[in-house]
Amino acid sequence: MNDEIKELLEGVKNGNISVDDAMHQLKTKPFKDIGYAKLDTHRALRNGVGEIIYGAGKTPAQIIGIIDTLKESNQDRILITRISPEKADEVKKAHDLTYYEDAKIAIIGGMPKANGKGTIVVATGGTSDIPVAEEAALTAEFLGNNVKRIYDVGVAGIHRTLSHLDDIVDANVIIAIAGMEGALASVLGGLAECPVIAVPTSVGYGASFGGISALLSMLNSCANGISVVNIDNGFGAAYQASLINHR
Repeated sequence: MNDEIKELLEGVKNGNISVDDAMHQLKTKPFKDIGYAKLDTHRALRNGVGEIIYGAGKTPAQIIGIIDTLKESNQDRILITRISPEKADEVKKAHDLTYYEDAKIAIIGGMPKANGKGTIVVATGGTSDIPVAEEAALTAEFLGNNVKRIYDVGVAGIHRTLSHLDDIVDANVIIAIAGMEGALASVLGGLAECPVIAVPTSVGYGASFGGISALLSMLNSCANGISVVNIDNGFGAAYQASLINHR
């Protein structure tokens, strides 16, 4: 969207488009009401990233309608999170998309060339945390970042973490994803000078309370430079990491 606005203004400057025509394009309503959704068509202009579709709770027909409207507003790349395989199959009948089942993510329009300042490291405590990690990693790549995945490096075998020390100290941002007691974030926070975004997951036995135990551990970390997002919120962590990596 920012590129399109710049081209529009350059067109006025060069005499390729009239002031009135440019005004008409800029005055279009900043959202489109399609009944079940009000789509923010100016979000990319304000925030740098267009609307992202949260797939859970929406029907395939609703998702298709939202995609149609975003495309009409010149949003060619679209990210859909938390979309089931069944919904993705239905949406694929109307729009060409790539589906990542582990992450429950669908992407229309492909990945952009990375333009972030450094690398975002996505690390997990265990293999069971990978679905949340892939949501984070794919979101970060969709937002134009280089991503390094470091999976199953939890504190039960700290030597596994230390074997990736070069990646950890070279990272511009780290996303630490862990369930159980959530200690990985503290370990990485004590090793790296970059910001660490901690993601508690709902992985664990009964006393983990669906991720609350890891959430509280991460919030109470004694390592500096750690911020914490909601349970299983790989998307939110990646969005924040991308903001940091593009500053």
